[in-house]
Amino acid sequence: MGESAGTVGTLQTFKTVADNPLTRNVLKALSKDCRKDGANRLEVALELYVGAKQNACLSCRLSRKVISPILGVACRAFGITDEQLKEKFRDVYWRRGLVNVIKGIAWFGVRHPYIPGAPFQVVWNITKACNLRCLHCYEDAGARGEDELSTEEALKGIDILADAGVLILAFSGGEPTIRPDILKLIKYSTDRGMFVAVATNAVAFASRKKVQEYKKAGLKFTQISLDGLNPETHDKFRGVPGTFKKTVQGIKNCVAEGLFTEIAATATRFNYEEIPRMIDFAGKLGVKWFMLYNFVPTGRGVDIMGSDLTPEERESILRVCWNKMRVGGGIDVLSTAPQFARIAQEIEAQSTITCETGGYVVPTHFYNPKLPGELKRLAEFIGGCGAGRFYMSLEPNGDIFPCVFFPHEESVKVGNLFKDDFEHTWRHSKLLWALRDKDKLALNCGECRYRYTCGGCRARAYNYFRDIHAPDPGCLRNKDYWNKVQEQMKVEHFERETESREALLQKV
Repeated sequence: MGESAGTVGTLQTFKTVADNPLTRNVLKALSKDCRKDGANRLEVALELYVGAKQNACLSCRLSRKVISPILGVACRAFGITDEQLKEKFRDVYWRRGLVNVIKGIAWFGVRHPYIPGAPFQVVWNITKACNLRCLHCYEDAGARGEDELSTEEALKGIDILADAGVLILAFSGGEPTIRPDILKLIKYSTDRGMFVAVATNAVAFASRKKVQEYKKAGLKFTQISLDGLNPETHDKFRGVPGTFKKTVQGIKNCVAEGLFTEIAATATRFNYEEIPRMIDFAGKLGVKWFMLYNFVPTGRGVDIMGSDLTPEERESILRVCWNKMRVGGGIDVLSTAPQFARIAQEIEAQSTITCETGGYVVPTHFYNPKLPGELKRLAEFIGGCGAGRFYMSLEPNGDIFPCVFFPHEESVKVGNLFKDDFEHTWRHSKLLWALRDKDKLALNCGECRYRYTCGGCRARAYNYFRDIHAPDPGCLRNKDYWNKVQEQMKVEHFERETESREALLQKV
């Protein structure tokens, strides 16, 4: 009890130190670029702090002295030593991430939940072209879009994201490997200091030589879609026979080449019963992560709304996922369903056993950070739906949306990468702030004690109810709203059937 109280006190001390106006103004000043050292001053200061850089201009050396005591308080708050912090942040990507965290404190304060200084991750649907015809495709991909960016425009967009401090750039689509200049874009993004990923169907990666080309260009991470353990299930869902065999070979090739590899599956009635065995299969293939995607009725997914899981089915499969991860097996299980964090907390609250690695795991949209047990309250600062808060998405023409699963409508469009100032948009967009404020959530989600660690999927809420603050009908606590959706679908089905019969009678 005394240790827990001490931790709370230290955390409060950190918030007091980091969140006061003077500290924030100083951090804002340090967040600017240094012309002499050719980098963000905070980043140079951190390089000096961890020993990755020995010399710098006077201003950057002074910046290092300013941030050192703040980092010291953070170390005590998080229960780690100064040397442990330095060891972790000698990695350039962790260091850039810390710069983003500090910039978030400078601009927004220590908010609840937390908002970084720039999106940690941007998913760029770099093309609408695709070699498959997936039933659930949010992009409704197929042919190349008429307004897709040229190579020069895309490179300029990469500069904008890198300058803003984006840490992870994931190229998606469509199918990103189809774009002729994708290797050039990957290399340039890597050279600009971003961690580069691709979300792919891995058909191209069935060639190991092709995987080697991508790795040489700087690719670090592959997310590969696999929607069934049965080849028939996967191929039917993906719309092209023979895809399963090529995709599995692509996964094996990525693992063999040492890329951080993740298998992603979208949970629907088509594959629901296969998912537990898919997790085991992913572990045997040697992948690092298994990502369970929430089905969202957008794009072509609108046509298969009836395949969405019931709240009971979603609850059941998420519990299976959590229990598979907590007993070990060498694979992390993630989910874009925010309810995953709530389920994790409920299971852990009922058990004295933590995950095999020790500590407390906080499931988030794209990472499961492991925290010391006494710091589990930090879950409320980093958990919940990350749309417009931890990440955003870009369309092939540079249009900005809070998440790939929002429809391409002006009402949920944030701006355009080339027509609007990206950093200003991140800091001031009314739509993004509406998504970030979990106290604005309506009805059940707004009243739920887990609204900061979960808060429901905002894309599902919008696609079902046309309201970003509406309840997510995929949660057990929102069963009434799920029932309303089902009734509405029955009415719409009846109306379509009636219209078809009348049209047929008119022809006769």
